[in-house]
Amino acid sequence: MPVSESYLCLPANKCNMRKIFTSFLLIMVLLFSACLSQKKKDRTITLSGAFALYPLAIKWTEEYKKEHPEIRFNITGGGAGKGLADALSGVVDLGMFSREITQEEKDKGTWWIGLTIDAVIPSVSQQNPYLSQLKKRGLTREEFKGIYIDGSIKNWGELLKIPEGNDMVIYTRSDACGAAETFAQYLGGKQEELLGIGIFGDPGLAEAVLKDPLGIGFNNTIYVYDVNTGKKRPGSEVIPIDINGNGVIDREENFYDTFEEVLTAIASGIYPSPPARELYFVANGKPQKQAVLDFLRWTLTEGQKYVAEAGYVPISQEKIEDYLEKLK
Repeated sequence: MPVSESYLCLPANKCNMRKIFTSFLLIMVLLFSACLSQKKKDRTITLSGAFALYPLAIKWTEEYKKEHPEIRFNITGGGAGKGLADALSGVVDLGMFSREITQEEKDKGTWWIGLTIDAVIPSVSQQNPYLSQLKKRGLTREEFKGIYIDGSIKNWGELLKIPEGNDMVIYTRSDACGAAETFAQYLGGKQEELLGIGIFGDPGLAEAVLKDPLGIGFNNTIYVYDVNTGKKRPGSEVIPIDINGNGVIDREENFYDTFEEVLTAIASGIYPSPPARELYFVANGKPQKQAVLDFLRWTLTEGQKYVAEAGYVPISQEKIEDYLEKLK
């Protein structure tokens, strides 16, 4: 019996239909995956940068996720220089920044909001053999400059005007960072002019100094003091700044025993600025991602209640209002 032409084509039609259906399913799966991927990206906020701001950023993200469990955060340190570079290149949504923003950086498109205030403080080991003299007389700005910029002071005995003394071991930061730039600015220079052995990161510099009885360095307050105990971290000590230059640490200059005292001195302006300074989130232009804008708004409102708890000084309400305007 002859087979009709339409019957012969039927299997081919079925095969084509299967191919079309399979292709349709594949397209739907790809579209669905793309939608999920974009949704995940829209709900992920990436940050990198200043070690000074890192502990507060961690505290904020932990608290924020309690209210917004759908939001994910990826946070890395690396120094203020890395934070700004990553932000401007679009590698991260927000850079953590810990020094004054220059006009050149603003001209490149740097957008910022201030968040809190912190300070850089000179540090030594508790095992320093000259610690009692240092705590009584402190060091003036000019003496710190002699150590870190001019290189005219290299020996502890020479500094303290005692007959014999050991050579200093001077430490600085090896990474482009706000702490070193701010401390250098206090001394009338730039980070690249600071003398000493370069150590990466705030934690690394703090560790190097506390292990070296003859060492001298500088750290952000959060790496010298323990926010939980309010005391200096074991092994760490502070060199008081002789603010009025009279050769002795007066009562009003002696505010280093506890974290609370230091933060009060920073907040009141007794501790000089620099090395006290504002800390920022920076971006390449105003962020467009809604999740980022919502988080930034939260840090300036509800999030401010965690600032003091995390060991930082709150910014003024007037500044908060100014920064909130930038988010509109």
